[in-house]
Amino acid sequence: MIEDFLKYTECEAAASPHTVRAYKTDLRLWCEFTTGGEEPDPEEVTLDDLRRWLVQMASDGASARTLRRRVQALRAFFAWAMRHRGLQVNPAAELVPPRMSKPLPAFIAPAETAAVLDTAPADPADFEQVRDHTIVLMLYATGMRASEMLGLIDADIDTARGELKVLGKRSKERIIPFAREVKQAIDTYRALRDDTVGFTPLHFAVNRDGEPLSYGKLNRIVHNALDGNVHSARRSPHVLRHSFATDMLNNGADLNAVQRLLGHASLATTQVYTHLSYRDLQNNYQLAHPRAQRKGG
Repeated sequence: MIEDFLKYTECEAAASPHTVRAYKTDLRLWCEFTTGGEEPDPEEVTLDDLRRWLVQMASDGASARTLRRRVQALRAFFAWAMRHRGLQVNPAAELVPPRMSKPLPAFIAPAETAAVLDTAPADPADFEQVRDHTIVLMLYATGMRASEMLGLIDADIDTARGELKVLGKRSKERIIPFAREVKQAIDTYRALRDDTVGFTPLHFAVNRDGEPLSYGKLNRIVHNALDGNVHSARRSPHVLRHSFATDMLNNGADLNAVQRLLGHASLATTQVYTHLSYRDLQNNYQLAHPRAQRKGG
C-alpha cells in the first residue's frame, strides 16, 4: 500500500522528487519501529501508536523540523488510504506536530555594513570589482531579494527619479526608491558594463558576456564582500535584506512602509524585525542606564 501511495504522490499529485524521497524514508522508518520492517495494517494503527513513534524519535534527538515532516508523511499516507483504500478512520488526523522555534534573522551591525560599502573598488576601471560593489550596495540600500536582483531589468531602473521596479513573489511589482549614492554607483557601473560587454544588456547585473548572473555567482559576490569584514555567521544576499529592514526600523521608519519596501504580503512577516530592534534597544538600556548597571538592576 505504501508503494501505491508513493506512486500516487509522484505521478498523480505531482509532488517533487524530494517530497517523494522524504515520504519514502519516513514511512520506512515508521514501519521499522512499528513492525520491524513489515508494512502495518492501517486499520489496526491507532493514534497512540503514532504518538509513541514520535516520542521515541524525540528521545533519540530528532529535531522539531524532522518530526513535523514525518507527521506530514503519516497524515498524507492515511488521508490517501481513506480516499483510495477505504480506510474508515485516520489515526494521524489528530497527530499534533511539535512547534518549531523561529530564530531571529541574522543581520549585520550598521558600522560593519558602512565599512564594507565605504570601501571603494581597488581598481575603478575593473568591471567585476565595480559590478560587485554596486550589487552589494544596492542589495543593502533597497532590501531586494536575491531573485529580484537577478531578474532586475536594466530599463526598470530610473536614476533620474531615483527609483527602480522589481518583480517580487507571486509576480507582484513594486517600486523601491534609492539615494544619490546608489544613483552614482549605478551610472558608473552601467557605463563600464556597456563598454565591457559591447552593448546594453537586458538585465542589470550581468557577466562579461552580457548574460545575467546565476544565484551561485551572486551569493559568492556577497560572501566575498562580507567575508572577513563582518561578524555575522551568515554572509548571503538575504542577510543584507535583513540588515536593511533592521536598520530602517532602528532609525525610525514606519513598519508599514518597511513592509511595502520589502514586498511582504503580511505585516506579521515584517514584524520579526521589530524584535531585533527591541533586542538592540534592551542591550543599549542595559549598557547605558545607571540603574540597570547596578547589582540586581
